[in-house]
Amino acid sequence: MKLILDFFPILLFFGAYKLADIYTATGVLMAATVVQMAIIYAMERKLQAMQKATLVLILLFGTLTLVLHDDRFIKWKPTVLYGAMAIALAVALWALKKNFLKMLLGSQLELPDRIWGRLNVAWIGYCLFMALINGYVAAYFTTEAWVNFKLWGYVFPIVFLVAQGLYIAPHLKEDKPTA
Repeated sequence: MKLILDFFPILLFFGAYKLADIYTATGVLMAATVVQMAIIYAMERKLQAMQKATLVLILLFGTLTLVLHDDRFIKWKPTVLYGAMAIALAVALWALKKNFLKMLLGSQLELPDRIWGRLNVAWIGYCLFMALINGYVAAYFTTEAWVNFKLWGYVFPIVFLVAQGLYIAPHLKEDKPTA
């Protein structure tokens, strides 16, 4: 269910683009994201910071796209989001000496501090990569190519998350059976 919910807005965006145009697709993306966040909130009684940031940026950049009738805004939204994430993680780690990943996920995963540090750096690199690749496609390719990239580009987070899972698996502390 969570996987379907995660892909819900992008699939509707892609379908609306193929059936109409980027402006219709942008409106559909905005509405679908609001519905998605409402469902998540109803299920979990909260939204994570990343979910809130995504919602705000989609509504902001979507509104700019529709009002100014300029598709560059919606195309650059992922670059802004990933860039901001990379900066936030880097500033927290190197300036504030805090590991936001550990703060966010530490209650769910018990890992050594050195592994948390490496994961944080990996996330900074991943976010920079995603910001740069989206920016490149947005700047140098057609809107059609960018929309296709948005759908098929979901392979990047899947590969990154699988690799991350394989990396942390040997470091996870095992639950001891109770006697």
